[in-house]
Amino acid sequence: MSLPPSGEIPQGAIRFNTDSQKLEFYAQGEWWIMSTDTPNLGRSVDSSIGARGLFVGGRSSNTIEYINVSSTGNAQDFGDTTENREGGIAASSTRGLSAGSYPSVTNTIDFITIASTGDAANFGDLTAARRSFCSCSSSTRGVFTGGIPSPTPTSNIIDYVTIASLGDAVDFGDLVNTSANGHGMAGSPTRGLVLGGTPSATGAAQFITIATTGSAQIFGDLSSSQGNRGSCSNATRALHAYESSIEYVTIATTGNGTDFGSLSNSDSYKTCLSDQTRGVWSGGSPGKNIIEYVTISDGGSAVDFGDLNTNKFVHLGYSNAHGGL
Repeated sequence: MSLPPSGEIPQGAIRFNTDSQKLEFYAQGEWWIMSTDTPNLGRSVDSSIGARGLFVGGRSSNTIEYINVSSTGNAQDFGDTTENREGGIAASSTRGLSAGSYPSVTNTIDFITIASTGDAANFGDLTAARRSFCSCSSSTRGVFTGGIPSPTPTSNIIDYVTIASLGDAVDFGDLVNTSANGHGMAGSPTRGLVLGGTPSATGAAQFITIATTGSAQIFGDLSSSQGNRGSCSNATRALHAYESSIEYVTIATTGNGTDFGSLSNSDSYKTCLSDQTRGVWSGGSPGKNIIEYVTISDGGSAVDFGDLNTNKFVHLGYSNAHGGL
């Protein structure tokens, strides 16, 4: 459908999308689906591709694969990243970013256009080279937290980028606890949660407000300090997995994790993405091709979705319908 340039659309404008047959409103530079059911509030996505989820990189891997989150089936090849990716991601409804690398620890960030298959291109640099960190994004800002620099064991760094503009990351603040190698991140369009992680740490959950800069604050406690790097969310509820166990928190409040259900196996270092309705996990150590999913608003065990093209672990995941998690 024909629309005026984004700069001419007033905040709060409402339209009827004739492709999706849904009412949408304009905020934060994107169209969002209107819903009386808050958990289903989500970005308006390109109807020609639907809710596209991408699994990126992994231990010694630079491949990108994609799925349609709202259906089931095997992943398909998308392209390659500029380096082996093991770090964080961010996404708007049109652009996806990935950063962090292993075994060579670098500060590079690359990007893809989600609607078009192909290889990633250079976006800019992080404030410090590191790997095994986590991230989240609103429709405009991507935030990267923690990680493993070299040679320092762990980091409390938080930095951010503006997704629509190529360039280097800038300082955001600091984590309360250093966190790396197994923590996950989830959130709403306004709040990002850092969930678990090593070392010792703590099963502490921390949170930031994505639109502002500043240091993280304590959110509550999880049942375990470590994790699968697999966290996801809808607009109100965040899920985090440790081995086969999944727990959840309510994003807008603070508090401890509550049991949600289970994954099919106890492999570590899976990753997760969502489309506001489903949370989809893939991979696992020392390299698996499993894809399975849950309905975020419900509780219970994950069910089979399909297979990855290649075995992956310590990889990254995001979708155009929710962002980088």
